[in-house]
Amino acid sequence: MIPIEHYIIFSAILLVIGVVIILVKRSVIMILAGVELVLNAANINLVAFSQNDPNLTGQMMTLFVIVVAVAESAVALAIVYQIFRHQGVSDVDQLNELNG
Repeated sequence: MIPIEHYIIFSAILLVIGVVIILVKRSVIMILAGVELVLNAANINLVAFSQNDPNLTGQMMTLFVIVVAVAESAVALAIVYQIFRHQGVSDVDQLNELNG
């Protein structure tokens, strides 16, 4: 059995990588990828800590987070597609107004 410290360290590494991507990258797609990494870091923590829970509450919460992440990605990609279609840019710094 893998010790819980390994899960926590791996989750912290994913969290830091996700936050760095969110802060450094300017592409909306890369920012969404960073958000997904942060959510996956939270999922790893939930599953790791639910190993000691007989009700599997953490794993149920993980499934809920995955469903919310998929819905968030679908809506965000649709918005990014529409912005790119109307303005021709996907760089966050170049988006200065919402109407085309």
